[in-house]
Amino acid sequence: MNRPVLLVIAHGSRDPRHAATVQALVRRAGALRPGLRVETAFLDFNLPSVPGVLDRLAADGVREVVALPLLLTRAFHAKADIPAVLRQAPPSPAVRQAEVLGPSPLLIAAVERRLYEVGLTPADKPTTGVVLASAGSTDPEAIAVIAETARELRRTGWCSVRPAFASAVTAGGLPRTEDAVRTLRTDPGVHRVAVAPYVIAPGRLPDRIAAGAAGADVLADVLGPSPELARLLLERYEAAARPVARTA
Repeated sequence: MNRPVLLVIAHGSRDPRHAATVQALVRRAGALRPGLRVETAFLDFNLPSVPGVLDRLAADGVREVVALPLLLTRAFHAKADIPAVLRQAPPSPAVRQAEVLGPSPLLIAAVERRLYEVGLTPADKPTTGVVLASAGSTDPEAIAVIAETARELRRTGWCSVRPAFASAVTAGGLPRTEDAVRTLRTDPGVHRVAVAPYVIAPGRLPDRIAAGAAGADVLADVLGPSPELARLLLERYEAAARPVARTA
């Protein structure tokens, strides 16, 4: 039985680092599942486009596709943009939309991997405050997921964890990265401050996170093609590709 093709849909960016990072992540996920056909498409700025890839898959005789949003939360792109572009697709191949990546313990593990890669160790957790810096959103559901992710990261043993956002336009006027860094400096027990970008690939907003981290002691890298993220892509794929049980 042929498995559905995995189509990873990223937002896209004018920054060439974005597409390169997305492609590296998708290649890593594909290497974990030999024999699974994995494709990448972008909503904007980069090629191939989603309609272009679906047309090519149809020409190849592909019958089923799992479309996986390369997004950490269910905000506007997951709720509106991607469903809209998929609705415009031809009837063949049949397309199922997978869930977004977050929340997941694998994302927490990926954040910690990046923090350890810049010199922190588990022994530093009790004296280190972490700013979990995401791109930002006006969607209350997405904001709530980021806040819960920060709480889950705190439960792993870090002294304090505060969510922050690269964009000044967020639901509820939540803090920007530089504001969260300053606040963490005053938290009891915090001897150093680390900024962990909760974003997948480089681009304009991750650069803004880096600029806001100027007052921190440590700046981790974006999540990128981490092994945890690659595994998570396959988890979301398998959940969506699972046959739907029929009721009598």
